[in-house]
Amino acid sequence: MSNNKLFYRCLLAILLVTSCQKNPLDIMPDGRLTLEQVFADELMASEYLNTIYDNVNPYGTAYNYFTLLAGFSDEAHDNDFPQDMGRPPSRWYNGELRPNWNPLDIQFSTGSTDSETNGNYYRKNWAGIRQTNIFLAYINTTPYANPQVKARLVAEAKVLRAFLYWELIKMYGGMPVVDKPFTADFQFESLPRQTFQECVAFIKQNCDEAIAEQYLPYRITTEPERGRFTKAVAHSIRSQALLFAASPLWNAGDDQNRWIEAAEAAKQSLEALQANNYVLHPDYESYFYGRTDISVNPSDKETIFEIKPYRAHEFSHLMFRMHAIPTLGGDKAGNSPSQELVDAYDMANGEPAITGYYDEDHLYPIINTTSGYDEANPYTGRDPRFYATVWYNNAYYGEINGQPYHIQSYLGGADGISNIMQRTGNGYYLRKFRDPKQLDPNTGTARFKKYRLGELYLNYAEAANEAYGPTPEVYQAINAIRDRVDMPQLPEGLGKAEMRERIHRERRVELAFEENRFWDVRRWKILNMTDKLTTGMEWTKAGDSFTGRRIVTGRRKSWTDNHLIFPIPLGELTLMPFWEQNPGWD
Repeated sequence: MSNNKLFYRCLLAILLVTSCQKNPLDIMPDGRLTLEQVFADELMASEYLNTIYDNVNPYGTAYNYFTLLAGFSDEAHDNDFPQDMGRPPSRWYNGELRPNWNPLDIQFSTGSTDSETNGNYYRKNWAGIRQTNIFLAYINTTPYANPQVKARLVAEAKVLRAFLYWELIKMYGGMPVVDKPFTADFQFESLPRQTFQECVAFIKQNCDEAIAEQYLPYRITTEPERGRFTKAVAHSIRSQALLFAASPLWNAGDDQNRWIEAAEAAKQSLEALQANNYVLHPDYESYFYGRTDISVNPSDKETIFEIKPYRAHEFSHLMFRMHAIPTLGGDKAGNSPSQELVDAYDMANGEPAITGYYDEDHLYPIINTTSGYDEANPYTGRDPRFYATVWYNNAYYGEINGQPYHIQSYLGGADGISNIMQRTGNGYYLRKFRDPKQLDPNTGTARFKKYRLGELYLNYAEAANEAYGPTPEVYQAINAIRDRVDMPQLPEGLGKAEMRERIHRERRVELAFEENRFWDVRRWKILNMTDKLTTGMEWTKAGDSFTGRRIVTGRRKSWTDNHLIFPIPLGELTLMPFWEQNPGWD
């Protein structure tokens, strides 16, 4: 029998076992395999673990309709609004999140399944947790020719379980901690919800055990293993979870021990990753154009986990078509960086340009007069990451058909503001992830990076500042991020609160459009200050000059405190009569 035939036969058997609604040990004599039979075979046991990855969502451009999570935060305005009020971003802006409807989870909301879009978060994460518990309970009896392979797979399963738990509680709050398979007569309704902190402790335990396993690699080095979890992934999950657990949303009493734990873990992770050849990529802009190369000594030494292609069209293809510049064609403009994000970028001299707003509509910015910011030329002399992330009016794009092209987002321009989905609604287009040399949707190579080393530096800086204040180590971590793009180092003598503000700003610009801001404003409990509206810049051309004015692009209703934690899906909650719904969703 060929290897391919054997693989598909094993996979079919595994899926039949895991999808059975009855106790899988009570199998009728119809040809299906019991779990004991699956785990008696090395190949089938290994393939069982592979199937658990099916519960990992694709992230990136896989939010309905081919959009990014940034458009559901103050990072961006999604240009589906207000042209199509039935699309998820519009429904999110309209405040339509409910226990029986989630604009970020159309699969749950419509009772559908789709492997190519994000969704069914609650069920998929629980399904994956159940599968990892089965794997870890049965794998001990599986004979492996090479015990090192077995040890690696056990550690990998623990990283998967930590990841699935983390994605679950980040959205819904504390859940039951379950580490063993359920018996056939188990009464699910008896499961109590446990605290967020108890869940994070379990996540940390799984990550610690995986990190301690010598046979779990730090990096994937062969192409067939692309997409598998590693020690580096365990470090990333642990760092995120501990940082969230120390943050105001989950640390109401500001327990300093939580910040200390988060800081020390992040420091250990940074040291371990650096010792295993993880390094910041030298070029911030081009880093997001490509995919990770797989080797023992790759050119991309920053990426920790990158999403594999999960459908016919890859991330770069959809970025070109669904977050498009009209001149180059495409289906829609997608996510346009918000004026609020633009304002967050420092000047190239290291000074913040905009420090806040005089009004609630963000039309009158508070300008740092010592920064050199010029309202008439707001895009001159900014942080290099601004130019790597945002297409703005009159920005040089590159050559199109052999001719130099500048973005025409002024009123009446080829890329100008207009009430159609193919045009920006706020005067900006998204550049990040888009190589200007890519002139058609099929030639890009970018993939979405779920975890990277840069985030670990920022996690450490934030936790250490809260734990110990702005120590030299905090400065060193932040300045490592800034040094990469030739930004001046932060000024000496900042107080703890001042450093906190600079760290928040640094996270916002460094990690823009990477699915961090949406969660950061929640864990900091500032959603009611950030997500009421977004603004843009409307430019008018007269001769060779431009005049701009700030405009409100869209107001939102998804900023109240109940939006800090998602409601448990109503259908799931009815199965657990002793549980209480999350705050504000009764």
